[in-house]
Amino acid sequence: MAKLSYKTKSMRKEDVERNWFVVDAEGETVGRLCSRIAHVLRGKHKACYTPHVDCGDYIIVLNAEKVRFTGKKMTDKQYLSYSGYPGGQKSITPKDLMAKHPERIIEKAVKGMLPKNKLGRSMYKKLFVYTGSEHPHQAQQPEPFKF
Repeated sequence: MAKLSYKTKSMRKEDVERNWFVVDAEGETVGRLCSRIAHVLRGKHKACYTPHVDCGDYIIVLNAEKVRFTGKKMTDKQYLSYSGYPGGQKSITPKDLMAKHPERIIEKAVKGMLPKNKLGRSMYKKLFVYTGSEHPHQAQQPEPFKF
């Protein structure tokens, strides 16, 4: 073969077309739901996926307070945070976090599944998580995402 009959297309950030999707989290398992959301935020569901370009779509998650954990994770799992000072480590269980800020459970899970660099931070900004079934993004005409 003297010449390649195909060329791999590489996306540029100027060429990316982004869509808006709505995901209903009611009754969904946290890890399974968040891995699918991270997949869409990275753009891996598109044929034009390029690893070094943020070509993912926007995701709106509704009913964040109605997600579920399997097993005894609701009481046994712990989210750790550290202030940087001696003795500054704090921990909270999903049960307590669900009572105070239920949207943070999905946010923490998705953020952990994205790259830990500038690209991952820009992908994370396209995630919007809300409790309840209302959201302020009607003007973007989001469509439901079929997993």
